[in-house]
Amino acid sequence: MTMGDDAATKNQQLHHHQVFDISVDVPPQGGSKCFDEDGRLKRMGTVWTSSAHIITAVIGSGVLSLAWATAQLGWVAGPSVMLLFSFVTYYTSTLLSACYRSGDSVTGKRNYTYMDAVRSNLGGAKVKICGYVQYLNLFGVSIGYTIASSISMMAIKRSNCFHKSGGKNPCRINSNPYMIAFGVTEIIFSQIPDFDQLWWLSIVAAVMSFTYSTIGLGLGIAQVAENGKIMGSMTGISIGTVTATEKMWKSFQALGDIAFAYSYSLILIEIQDTIRSPPSESKTMKKATQISVAVTTLFYMLCGCMGYAAFGDLSPGNLLTGFGFYNPYWLLDIANAAIVIHLVGAYQVYAQPLFAFVEKTAAQKFPDSEFITKDIKHRIPGIGPYNLNLFRMIWRTAFVIITTVISMILPFFNDVVGLLGAFGFWPLTVYFPVEMYIVQKRIPKWSTRWLCLQTLSGACLIITIAAAAGSIAGVVSDLKVYKPFTASY
Repeated sequence: MTMGDDAATKNQQLHHHQVFDISVDVPPQGGSKCFDEDGRLKRMGTVWTSSAHIITAVIGSGVLSLAWATAQLGWVAGPSVMLLFSFVTYYTSTLLSACYRSGDSVTGKRNYTYMDAVRSNLGGAKVKICGYVQYLNLFGVSIGYTIASSISMMAIKRSNCFHKSGGKNPCRINSNPYMIAFGVTEIIFSQIPDFDQLWWLSIVAAVMSFTYSTIGLGLGIAQVAENGKIMGSMTGISIGTVTATEKMWKSFQALGDIAFAYSYSLILIEIQDTIRSPPSESKTMKKATQISVAVTTLFYMLCGCMGYAAFGDLSPGNLLTGFGFYNPYWLLDIANAAIVIHLVGAYQVYAQPLFAFVEKTAAQKFPDSEFITKDIKHRIPGIGPYNLNLFRMIWRTAFVIITTVISMILPFFNDVVGLLGAFGFWPLTVYFPVEMYIVQKRIPKWSTRWLCLQTLSGACLIITIAAAAGSIAGVVSDLKVYKPFTASY
């Protein structure tokens, strides 16, 4: 983008390497015509773009393991746990969105990232802990999504192969080429410089997530009609089918799966930093959180419960690829293609804050290095001007390659998802938002409100420990039968 006068150009260059800028002219508010009051380009996000980002991040591949999770817990605990997590996620997200600005919610200093919010509210060692947990989690999610997309691509290949051979051929397929294909696609999309320029990818991805969730739901309803009865029991998988210890570990793992299916607080502040004001960003974010958590919960309840109603104890770990359904095969292909397209977008929504963090840190450490800070202007036919940054190109490509290789080495999806959910859920969704809110609103120790918030945090910690233990048990049992780089389905 070119600015007429020198001052504006300098200002733009100064902020070029900072995170998530947005450039469209809007009437002024505390800043000039095309800058916000903090000197960054005008933010243009709305309730709808924020909701699209959240839905893209949340209704991820997690939705497909919910029938399995419901099967472990049964008709009573399954839906109750889903509702409980949706309430906890909504409540703690509203606490977190109040921490986007320090001090006053309209004019206070902005915190651009989750780490900034922790730094200005809590400070000290907690900032480092938050950074490690958040960025390790974003890294882990990227691996989880690579695995999930390869499973969906293989499901398309297998369902066509089954169809051709009339179910006689077991159709064994190696997952590596599909993970590599996903990696190559992500390398291309990773060159999108900033989070705000991803809005179109998020909207496409959100539409895709509705597509495959609706197909999963429809197939579940059709299966229930075909069975003529609702499968499943009040308490989930019966002991006998599995041992008592297995039942306990799997129930714990199901908690982790459901927690992962809701977690997006690790990118909430980054999404909030794309919202225009007035009204205050926290008001818009609360609305977006309300819309997206309500939509998500509705989908989760429908998909999780319908999948369980269709298959009972035999619910597969991934509803659309576990071959609960074989026909109509073309519909399954559409659903799995939608999952792949959605995961391409979701990977970016999660990876961009990590990209931005590393690039910002590198620019601060080596401000004079041309390799890191210099942009080379290019015109790409059909896209327009593009700023090529060598460091950005090399580092992002390396990141995608690393996540792809790790995915090939660790291809057991359900347990990895449960472990990630458990690892990130308590610190990022509950502990930090609660602690920051207490500091921000100056809630006195031992007051009723303080006690309620700490009880919530303590209860979620117990759930997290249980879920992590269940997932570790799952990973250990997977490792017994596993050989690296040879995953086939």
